[in-house]
Amino acid sequence: MEFKRKIYDRLLHWKNESNGKTALLIDGARRVGKSYIARQFAEKEYKSFILIDFGNAAGEILDLFINESSDLDLFFAKLSAYYSTLLYRRDSLIIFDEVQQFPRARQLVKYLVADGRYDYLETGSLIRLKKNVKDIIIPSEEEHIEMFPLDFEEFLWAMGDEVTAPVIKQCFDTRTPLGQALHRKVMNDFRQYILVGGMPQSVLAFLDDKNFEASDVAKRRILRLYREDVSKFAEGYEDKVFAVFDDIPGQLSKKEKKYKLSALSKQARFRNYEDSFIWLNEAMIVNTCFNTTDPNVGLALSADHKTQKCYMADTGLLVTHTFMDSAYTENEFYKAVLFDRLDINEGMIMENIVAQMFRTNGHKLYFYSRSDKENRENHIEIDFLIKEGKKICPVEVKSGNYKSHSSLDKFRKKFSSKLGNSYILYTKDVMIKDDIIHLPLYMAMCL
Repeated sequence: MEFKRKIYDRLLHWKNESNGKTALLIDGARRVGKSYIARQFAEKEYKSFILIDFGNAAGEILDLFINESSDLDLFFAKLSAYYSTLLYRRDSLIIFDEVQQFPRARQLVKYLVADGRYDYLETGSLIRLKKNVKDIIIPSEEEHIEMFPLDFEEFLWAMGDEVTAPVIKQCFDTRTPLGQALHRKVMNDFRQYILVGGMPQSVLAFLDDKNFEASDVAKRRILRLYREDVSKFAEGYEDKVFAVFDDIPGQLSKKEKKYKLSALSKQARFRNYEDSFIWLNEAMIVNTCFNTTDPNVGLALSADHKTQKCYMADTGLLVTHTFMDSAYTENEFYKAVLFDRLDINEGMIMENIVAQMFRTNGHKLYFYSRSDKENRENHIEIDFLIKEGKKICPVEVKSGNYKSHSSLDKFRKKFSSKLGNSYILYTKDVMIKDDIIHLPLYMAMCL
């Protein structure tokens, strides 16, 4: 089955705008669909292409890059012969797949682009890790885009539904409720998306007979692959990365979802674990959300990197990661989500999916937390802060039966001059009340 992905249009835009002046690097987590989209793009948009998988490249190919790259005529002749593929000037694409495994190829991009004969697309994971850029000069001719799991609209497309997302966007723009029947249908689809997630292999497995168990098996394979990557690429501090990663569900299931290192060990200090958080973030396995201590001066400028929430980059993977030790058949969580009976883990899952959708939309993730043990009245917790133009918008994630929004009220009073819209994302339909825009969770894709 062929998935329709939004990133395809960005690849097309790069091809037309760049016209060979730059190479394009797609950065994303393992199994997010980078190689698939690169191959699909090459097949549709070029007369011929060569895909070099540096995770599995033959010695002769690596030797070509090391010893024969100074003579590009010979280099291309040998490449063409090895892959039995004719190369056409300005109508062939050469793909460097898993380029982080062979940084030398990435450094060569500068000269290949200057030569101008062909287009170059790179894909990679862990692309910014120090060991993957050691001893090479990153070419300035390289454009860089991030690829994420399928978003909710792409998930609907995969299910054969191309009409619902435009209706959702129209209702968001006009602040109009969808109406009971349509809202219920979209929430049903959204719950399936939460459980399956957006990793292509999981979605593919699910689409055969709406099979959650097959999707769960696919997600377990991906999580095991991530663990193998930790062992391979986080050498020397892999135990700390495993400790941080394994405790993500436990940290998110607490009322306050800030990552507390004391849960790992009483002696744990941030400076000793900082590299582990960076590793998971660079691998795009997690979405890190930082506490911004003074939104008045801007979100990034006042970000406290020691106070952070650690969301999984794919909510479907979080669901499976949470119950990795149990068989799928024992997992009551799937039923609880599908039948809207969530209680204990509702906040964890709902916040995680919102973080995922914001990150896919290009937002960096920030929250606001202020505690005052002396005076509880000064205590404020806002789940997310996003920017709309020059204004800051507080976003709270609530269950459908929430009673109050005192933190949001206090935050709005404290930072009134900086604020744009205030949002509550919850399980019910569109509503505006107390000057706060209430949106169903799936409308996070519109923010």
